[in-house]
Amino acid sequence: MENGLARRQLLGMLSLAVPAMVLAPDAAQAARGKGGAVPFRAGKAMLGSYLSLRGKTLTESLALRREQLGREQRIIHRYYPWSGYAPVSEPEVPSSAVLMVSWDGTTHQRITSGKSDRNIALMATRLAGMKRPVMLRWGWEMNGNWFSWDGAHNGKKPAGYVKSWRRMHRIFRENGATNVAWVWSPNWNSGPDVSWNRFQNYYPGDSYVDWVGVSGYNFSKESPKTLFTPIVSAYGKRKPIVLAETAAIGHGKNTKGPWIKKLSQYVTETPSIGAVVWFDTDNQKGTSRNFRPDTDAAALAAYRSMARRARFAG
Repeated sequence: MENGLARRQLLGMLSLAVPAMVLAPDAAQAARGKGGAVPFRAGKAMLGSYLSLRGKTLTESLALRREQLGREQRIIHRYYPWSGYAPVSEPEVPSSAVLMVSWDGTTHQRITSGKSDRNIALMATRLAGMKRPVMLRWGWEMNGNWFSWDGAHNGKKPAGYVKSWRRMHRIFRENGATNVAWVWSPNWNSGPDVSWNRFQNYYPGDSYVDWVGVSGYNFSKESPKTLFTPIVSAYGKRKPIVLAETAAIGHGKNTKGPWIKKLSQYVTETPSIGAVVWFDTDNQKGTSRNFRPDTDAAALAAYRSMARRARFAG
């Protein structure tokens, strides 16, 4: 979500609803055994979050959610800048959790020209050295117009993104990062919504992607079906799906809980979804929105119920 929130809110308000569809039941069978270094488990979705709670460390935030939900987070989501930060470990992330890293990008030309090879190799060796499963979500929301790596900032040529992705994938492989699962993650709707900027144009190819992700929030009261069905329908039979960024904001009293219930039901009915990562924060720069699932008793009860369902026991 970083830096793109305001523009995505506007896009959400302008977008037309997508007809609701549910993936065919055989999708789980088609995706069985997939997911790369972070295997997809048919019928089981991992539930995790990006945790940034005002006044609390990550360790304290994890303890709060553990107490509220009666379970651990299966995915811990972190954001890394493109350069200047390549950690050798994540001591606050429990060994039982999968680390999901959303790694910033740069212009396509700086990658395809080879100018960023050393930076890419450094991150590859650092993540490989962690010796833990990592979901790498590089250059997310590339079909928007708010990041340096999106098509709008690169000559309206998605092919440059694809070429960048494949180069990075090769460098990671050459540096032994076999513990990394590659997550390709567009925004739920494109901005601008024109033919050259369709999310399909940015897809690197099945050989280069382990999970397909998607960002989607109910900024304009969109349902989970509206937000996620286009991606599920396009890739769910070939790749496991991770709802890489999602959360509900309130639209009046007692509106967040019902949306969480809809999300829980949608995931239950969509077998290709193998992970759900909540954007759990009241501390998002540039906005007063509160994405926490415990803003009121009904919302927390709905979230707790979802977390304890067998479908979310991945």
